[in-house]
Amino acid sequence: MPSAFLRALSPFVRVMPEVKAPDREVSFREKMVWTAVILILFLLMSHIPLYGVDKTVGTDYLWALRVILASTRGTLMELGIGPIVTAGLVMQLLSGSKIIDVDFGDPEDRAMFTGGQKVLALIMTAFQAIAYIVGNAYGPLGPEAALIVFMQLFIAGIIVIMMDELIQKGWGLGSGVSLFIMTNVAGQVMFNALNFVDLESIAPPYYPEATTQLPKGIIAALLANTLRFFGIGTDVGPFVPWQWLLIRDGFSPSLFTLVVTLIIVFGVIWMETVRVEIPLQYAKYRGMKARYPIKLLYTSNIPVILAQALFANILFFGQIIYTNFNSAGTNPLLNWIGVFQQDPDSARMIATEGLSRYVTPPQGLFAVVNEADGLIHVIVYAALMILLCWGFSKVWVDISGIAPRDVSRQLLNSGYIVPGFRRSEKVLERLLDRYIPIVASLGGFLVGVLAAAADVAGALASGTGILLMVSIIKQYYEQIAKEQLAQMGGEGVAGLLGIL
Repeated sequence: MPSAFLRALSPFVRVMPEVKAPDREVSFREKMVWTAVILILFLLMSHIPLYGVDKTVGTDYLWALRVILASTRGTLMELGIGPIVTAGLVMQLLSGSKIIDVDFGDPEDRAMFTGGQKVLALIMTAFQAIAYIVGNAYGPLGPEAALIVFMQLFIAGIIVIMMDELIQKGWGLGSGVSLFIMTNVAGQVMFNALNFVDLESIAPPYYPEATTQLPKGIIAALLANTLRFFGIGTDVGPFVPWQWLLIRDGFSPSLFTLVVTLIIVFGVIWMETVRVEIPLQYAKYRGMKARYPIKLLYTSNIPVILAQALFANILFFGQIIYTNFNSAGTNPLLNWIGVFQQDPDSARMIATEGLSRYVTPPQGLFAVVNEADGLIHVIVYAALMILLCWGFSKVWVDISGIAPRDVSRQLLNSGYIVPGFRRSEKVLERLLDRYIPIVASLGGFLVGVLAAAADVAGALASGTGILLMVSIIKQYYEQIAKEQLAQMGGEGVAGLLGIL
């Protein structure tokens, strides 16, 4: 029976807009079409400006985490997937800590839990929209302008929730959250690699001959410099020594950040391939064998998404509290949450003290040198990221239906047994318990290490963003392969819990 908390949300669940699950088999081609439509709609919303606001005025509260949250300042995607991820984080923590009692094996409980998460996402959308307006994210707004901005953000939030639900219900591939994150991160990586519009000036003492310019995108800069080396395009400047491109100014994309990005990409691909395989045998037909893969990334990219969602909310509400209740920095208790200063060159607020300071990703390797507490910032940020990814990975196994007890029940119900072991749920659970918790914890720990290392070393996008992008692309590749196999009649083999 659903808990009191879920029953309290049930009236709101009934009136929430809902995407109907398909009552027929959706073809692979149709799923691709729906996924493309949702992606195009997301990109359009990311470029449609909010009516009645000037994005050059006010404060950009989420500048450090916009890529992860798939948000774009001053547009309909201002809040991005933040409310959805935050609602998921809250509901999973309530469930995992047994504050709310949910039986995920009961269809009614599972439906109530999913519906309650959607209601909470809508509440978070309204709450964050109000917080943005009250916190003067767009500067001071009159009552009418504030209402217009709120309605735009609220309606856009409903649309994002529905787009994610449409894909997850089986009309598309994967999930809307993963699709939006992948698109945003890939866009930033491509921009930092191929940006030939913005130019960087190179002057003495870095370049002793004369002042010249190269594109900010590292691959664009390499191509432009190569052309200069062969005497092509000398009218725009002479050849720049390759050593300068190794680090550049410490902030623009460089050869070093390009190498870091490639290391992260190949590191994630390698981690995706590491697995422990449990041999299986079909009970009715002894000759039919299979394997249940327990991947090193058993919990996928969920732990790092949850960790970044937690960081994003600390930063967001820390800036709101500082701006409205502690702008002079005189309250010692609120100073623990965060003290900020306005960046004179942008709408950003930079955390200088408190917890907000240490959940802000370091801005490249030079943060250690350029910041007074750079080394402490790097160590604390990395430690928090690693510990949270490890902890969320352990929690997610227990609350998401992939714990040993859940997997053993699913395997036995599907007619599979492990050769040499009795057909018993308890026996199979003990066998899986030797591997799943350890592999999941190790995978979460390594994901945290990889994300933190990339953020500290610097990359063409945030370390977490690149890790998520590669993981999501690989998941889409595997899902597309399974969908194509299913279309050819192989769903009985490929569709069962990822068994190969």
